[in-house]
Amino acid sequence: MNLIEMAMLAKKASRSVRQLSGSVRSQVLRDFAWGLIENADHIIEENALDLKEAEENGMSTAMLDRLRLDRGRIEGIAEGILQVERLDDPLHRVMEERVISSGVHLKKVTVPIGVIGIIFESRPNVTADCAALCFKSGNACVLKGGKESYRSSLAIVNVMKEALKKNGVSEDAVMLAEKPSHEETQKFMECTEYVDLLIPRGGRNLIRAVVEHAKVPVIETGAGICHTFVDESADLRMAERIIINAKCSRPSVCNAMETLLVHEKIADTFVPHIVNVMKEHGVTIYGNEKACAIVPSLEKGNETNWATEYDDLIMNLVVVSSVEEACDHIETYGTHHSDCIVTEDEDSKNIFFASIDSACLYHNASTRFTDGFEFGLGAEIGISTQKLHARGPMGLHELTSYAYYLEGEGEIR
Repeated sequence: MNLIEMAMLAKKASRSVRQLSGSVRSQVLRDFAWGLIENADHIIEENALDLKEAEENGMSTAMLDRLRLDRGRIEGIAEGILQVERLDDPLHRVMEERVISSGVHLKKVTVPIGVIGIIFESRPNVTADCAALCFKSGNACVLKGGKESYRSSLAIVNVMKEALKKNGVSEDAVMLAEKPSHEETQKFMECTEYVDLLIPRGGRNLIRAVVEHAKVPVIETGAGICHTFVDESADLRMAERIIINAKCSRPSVCNAMETLLVHEKIADTFVPHIVNVMKEHGVTIYGNEKACAIVPSLEKGNETNWATEYDDLIMNLVVVSSVEEACDHIETYGTHHSDCIVTEDEDSKNIFFASIDSACLYHNASTRFTDGFEFGLGAEIGISTQKLHARGPMGLHELTSYAYYLEGEGEIR
């Protein structure tokens, strides 16, 4: 079955999904979550085949980490689904209610979007997260993942389909593409007849390709060139903890730090120290001219480095003269995802927050918190770096639209 046929079936299924009660949608998600636990061994076996093939094809260590599933990660995925299930129903929520001048009673009510297409790279957990969030919000979805994760994703989707079937819901509400060609994917991105929204999840190249070639409306997500700026007044022990966490806890994810900026007034002492600390954690560092003058052994970086999302144990170290220069650097090379200032000075924090146009701004905390689960949204559909409709971690409410319901007693205009 090709992607257009899947989208057509999903469109038909979406008409019945939007009519389901909240209790039925919740029961499906509970069955999905427990099904993942019960089928963990099979999912891990399929994931091992994906990992073996990816490793043979030269996938990087960081990307292999994204692909890998174990029992602990599967349990974490299941808990995320249960957290989504426990959230309030996002549908039929009255956003506004009033009587207009004609006497007609107007209500603005949240409704599903319809069919959501998710195009993502080799992260099988995205399969579960997106299926759960789309279904809870009354939408059908068509998932197009990377071929590297196909076996893992198929095993997860089959568990969801079993949960749908068990509750009398069309299995077409969640569809997984079967390694489509580039041409087939392109037709899918142009399929405004059956697909209402596209969400790409992955690196900058994937997101750019979807934005440039799609005719279906797109929400941009994910590309994360995240920064941490250590101001002259920073608590340096705190800064060190934040930097290690932001870069090293999981370097392959979009909320990991790619560039560290340091105020020149503390650079002579802090830069050599943090370079040693990061090298102990296996991090390769590219520095600007000022950083290299302090630590000559650093690799010299350039504008290409500043604009790179490494997704690996690689980072940039840029020494700046002021908070304003730090902000200029972030606005020039960042992706409006997540950026942090470490400072004890309220004025510096206020300048930073007023100047940086990112979805998530942090003061004295790691950028790694940019995550739907951490924000209390359950799993996330992605992290939007645009401004219209949705921004930052996207949960249930960002997967709804609204309609106006009007009730009258024979009024005419």
